[in-house]
Amino acid sequence: MTTWEFEAEIESYYERGEEGARLTRSPRGRLEFARMQDLLRRKLPGGSLDVLDVGGATGIHSQWLAEDGHRVTLIDPVASQVAVAAELPGVTAVVGDARELPWGDATFDAVLLMGPLYHLTDRAHRVQAIAEAKRCARPGGVVAAVTINRTSGWCDWLLSQSNDIDRKISAEDSLRILGDGELRFSDQDMFTTAYLAHPGEVFEEFADAGLKAPAQYAVQGFPGYIPELERLIDEPEARRHLMDGLRVIEAEPSLLGASNHLLTVAQVPS
Repeated sequence: MTTWEFEAEIESYYERGEEGARLTRSPRGRLEFARMQDLLRRKLPGGSLDVLDVGGATGIHSQWLAEDGHRVTLIDPVASQVAVAAELPGVTAVVGDARELPWGDATFDAVLLMGPLYHLTDRAHRVQAIAEAKRCARPGGVVAAVTINRTSGWCDWLLSQSNDIDRKISAEDSLRILGDGELRFSDQDMFTTAYLAHPGEVFEEFADAGLKAPAQYAVQGFPGYIPELERLIDEPEARRHLMDGLRVIEAEPSLLGASNHLLTVAQVPS
């Protein structure tokens, strides 16, 4: 059994259990959540699946997946979050690490990495997590992973200037992150340690883990940075138009890096 390092500041951030609130209260979080549901419902290989939610926190995605009729297992390194997820109907939750999954080969129809990759700052650890997801997925099943795009820190700084909101990131740091991708917040009210990747990097990490030619989708797209996004989310006709347009541009290669989040999906070879 390997003993993996887990940064204390990441654990401290998630101990607060606020990830679900982020995805259901703020306009940007609500768009992210709605788009993730839309993408996964279209990309999962069927209904009534065995789904593994790796790094699933308190079960914000596991809950709706179970409600959709899937058999959901969640694993997360933060025990307090697992305790919350374990109370969800139809969800089995255990404590563990994305880099060493405690299941046999070909156990699940879909393995979802909805957060671990951007908190694994070492490339080898990210490849290991993807390889573990592939190992646990059945032939013909899918591995899907979310990453934060390299441009997001810089875009957050620009958005903070237009909204007069303190995003707790300096102009200098936002430019540095554009170069090296290493994000560290001194104020944990905003976020915590993360690695921000180029879409091409994620593509290569999937390939190194044995998943060739994955598909990639912009989650929020560039509309996610619109200052008055709440009006587009709350007005039904505008929301429909926003979601329809995002489906049109979601796989456009020239626009993938302009989204805050990226979803990479690969089918496990038969």
